[in-house]
Amino acid sequence: MTPLRVLWYCLWVAPHALQGILLFAMVRRRLDRQFPMFFLYTAFEVLQFVVLFTTSRSHLQFGEVYVRVYSVGLALSTAIRFGVIYELFKHFFHRYPALDGAGQVLFRGATILLLLVAVGLAVSAPGSSASLMLTATYALDRTVSILQCGLLISLFLFSRYFLLSWRSHAFGIALGLGIFATVELAASAVWLHLGAFGNPVVNLLTMATYTGCVLTWIFYLVGQEREPQYSVKALPDYDLEIWNRELQRLL
Repeated sequence: MTPLRVLWYCLWVAPHALQGILLFAMVRRRLDRQFPMFFLYTAFEVLQFVVLFTTSRSHLQFGEVYVRVYSVGLALSTAIRFGVIYELFKHFFHRYPALDGAGQVLFRGATILLLLVAVGLAVSAPGSSASLMLTATYALDRTVSILQCGLLISLFLFSRYFLLSWRSHAFGIALGLGIFATVELAASAVWLHLGAFGNPVVNLLTMATYTGCVLTWIFYLVGQEREPQYSVKALPDYDLEIWNRELQRLL
């Protein structure tokens, strides 16, 4: 086995082994109840890795069966990641019940807008692969990456504008997802134009990035969550505590 192949397997196995540690830490600290969708996503990624790794080591190897299993896993992972993003929106607004509806409206509006943009880009650049399933898989991956990048940027900007916590478990989850979604967007575009099932350099970069994202999640979720310290000398006009209190009084 060549050194490059060894590195490839290490980067494939390492993040999922770390995710096993992350699952244990979340259960131990009861964060699986606070972030059930992210816990489900992490558990699914570990399960998907076991299935794909077993398939690759069997007589089936990296053939058509592997592509089908990968495609189904990507579709399921996509749905779960959307659930994670919506969970993050809910978490950032849980302290402001009167404004919780605003978060839902923002999420739905941004999703519809970004979906139209993503579908338009997918149709205009369908790729050159001879495999219909492979092309559809990477087109879906790019569409989802556009949606996730846009939604997470909206979440970051909205949280910053309303002075919500950036030093929380939820921010760590969003940060990791945002970094990986950005790299996935670039990688899926390269794969579509190459018309091949991955590229060694792109694969290594993507797997290394995902390992870094898992380490980011472990760093944030294992560490103690700290509430942000706000200055009381000059409150901005858009302070959410005031809005929330006044809306509750009126309702």
